[in-house]
Amino acid sequence: MAIEIKAPTFPESVADGTVATWHKKPGDAVKRDELIVDIETDKVVIEVLAEADGVLAQIIKNEGDTVLSNELLGTLGEGGAAAPAPAVAAQAAAPAAAAAVAVGDDQILSPAARKIAEENGIDPNSIAGTGKGGRVTKEDVVAAVEAKKNAPAAAPAAKPAAPAAAAPVFAAGDRTEKRVPMTRLRAKIAERLVEAQSSMAMLTTFNEVDMTEVMALRSKYKDLFEKSHNGVRLGFMSFFVKAATEALKRFPAVNASIDGSDIVYHGFADIGVAVSSDRGLVVPVLRNAELMSLAEIEGGIATFGKKAKDGKLSIDDMTGGTFTITNGGTFGSMMSTPIVNPPQAAILGMHNILQRPMAINGQVVIRPMMYLALSYDHRLIDGKEAVSFLVTIKNLLEDPARLLLDI
Repeated sequence: MAIEIKAPTFPESVADGTVATWHKKPGDAVKRDELIVDIETDKVVIEVLAEADGVLAQIIKNEGDTVLSNELLGTLGEGGAAAPAPAVAAQAAAPAAAAAVAVGDDQILSPAARKIAEENGIDPNSIAGTGKGGRVTKEDVVAAVEAKKNAPAAAPAAKPAAPAAAAPVFAAGDRTEKRVPMTRLRAKIAERLVEAQSSMAMLTTFNEVDMTEVMALRSKYKDLFEKSHNGVRLGFMSFFVKAATEALKRFPAVNASIDGSDIVYHGFADIGVAVSSDRGLVVPVLRNAELMSLAEIEGGIATFGKKAKDGKLSIDDMTGGTFTITNGGTFGSMMSTPIVNPPQAAILGMHNILQRPMAINGQVVIRPMMYLALSYDHRLIDGKEAVSFLVTIKNLLEDPARLLLDI
């Protein structure tokens, strides 16, 4: 009996997707929960897994084809599943061996321990057994899992990121041209940028912030912070997110959006944080950032960064958002005018920190300075509100104790 392979159910914000990569060919054996095909949407790449063991019988939607929610992609036939492990068969045949499963030349594994090892990708033969007769106990496997978690993370295998969009490399003097299709993500970015500029009365206001106090605070406490929060590193982004959420409380119009002829004011701050990935710029969202601590913000951003690198960001991760922060300074940007992400009303741009001479109390001193840019929809936000919002962020960052004292 054939099993249908269907596209996932897309949320309302995603109209359709494109078949990006088939990881199996017709006739290939497939195991349950094995990756079969990737579906690329304008937000993320969605992995479609096999529902059962079998053989890929037919591919209906080829790479590059457009698919809708729950549309048939192909079929999975019976047969071809991996045969039961000899050790398991022996276990069924020999009741005396039911308490343990052989996994190597001299390695013995209890069933409970074997299950934990399989779930966590642990090779049982790499574990030294402490049980009777060299048996690997459940405790041995749990210890190995913990050791694996605490070990430095290996570089993840790069997920194919829309090969058709890869920039070609030309030799010097080569006058050839290469035409490649735009990825859905790049096409959606282009569409939204044009939409933002054509539908908004967008302006940008600038200011600069002295990062001396934030840098001193970070330098003094970063090691203790990392130890106290299970390896979460203290960066600059958490300070900006906290300052932004406080400023949004004071200027709710910056956290609002326009819906037809209505203004929607949000009683929460869902902050989108722009993250670079192999597929382009993506903006996952920190939900209720106004309730998060610095450690929770940094941990959330680190998780998003890893998921973006591994191609594991979900649609839910990037849906919504009431305000966005983008940091072009990580790439060396000195100044920019970020474009608002509709239906949001504003976006904050961070930039490079440079040592510059500043006049302080009549004296010229060298200070670490950063330019800030706030692009905003002038239909909703007046210039006074925009400037005051940005000055509030500046004041909070130049005296970070205000973030703790809520003043």
